[in-house]
Amino acid sequence: MSVCIETLWLYPIKGCRGFSVPSATLAPTGLEVNGIGDREWLVVDDNREFLSQRELPKMALIETRLTADSLRLRAPGMLQLDVPFETEGEVVSARVWNDTVAAVTQGALVDAWFSQFLGLRCRLVRFDPEGQRLSNRKYTGATAAPYKFADAFSLLICSSASLADLNARLGAQGHASITIERFRPNIVLDGIEAFDEDYIDQLSIGSAARLQVVKPCVRCTVPNVDPSTGDVGLEPGATLAGYRTRVDAGGTTFGVNAIVAAGAGTQLSVRDPVEIKLTF
Repeated sequence: MSVCIETLWLYPIKGCRGFSVPSATLAPTGLEVNGIGDREWLVVDDNREFLSQRELPKMALIETRLTADSLRLRAPGMLQLDVPFETEGEVVSARVWNDTVAAVTQGALVDAWFSQFLGLRCRLVRFDPEGQRLSNRKYTGATAAPYKFADAFSLLICSSASLADLNARLGAQGHASITIERFRPNIVLDGIEAFDEDYIDQLSIGSAARLQVVKPCVRCTVPNVDPSTGDVGLEPGATLAGYRTRVDAGGTTFGVNAIVAAGAGTQLSVRDPVEIKLTF
């Protein structure tokens, strides 16, 4: 079995649009590009509770890019905004699910930009570099697995074969094909059969990097948001539920969650060969 990395994805702001990259550093908290991590920023409401496409599908229209010294934002009808990496604001607490996380405010101008586009009072905060957030030891065991503002783990892995399988089923029902962006993965694998990722125990990339798969990714309504329009439909969730609902996982699954077991600091690149260890 010849397996490789097909694409790598970074999402600087949780809930906003990400982008593919040719290479990325494997940090302890997940992928990084030039020191900027995955889900490093977060949009919160007046109560400092996190916001996502679950409640605000319009967030899918906020484009993110990295410049040499800023996070660049674009959205329909809005002026381009650059958020300097060196912004030093107030340290506040933010809520992500059941976690209270230290975060740094990014300024009134940035908050006004998000509030205007999303239509409610909100603000952008950045993960506090002095803080730490660890994945649930129920799934990581003895491994202390840090991550930033992602839902629960530092990495999400999908495969191109699983997407092709889903698109074939959608097409058979007269629905349009979808892209992998719907599932917001960090690493997309090529060279495995559809849904073989369900059985991966570990992945080795190069001589040093080792990723540990910890659980299937149970899906919410976010994949039903069209990332190009922000519109919400019933697919692909309805089709997935018909053949990917797992009682043992507690819901409909697509992709797997993983943590960094070894090799932090390794550079990962598209087309890098991947060795996988399966468990049945």
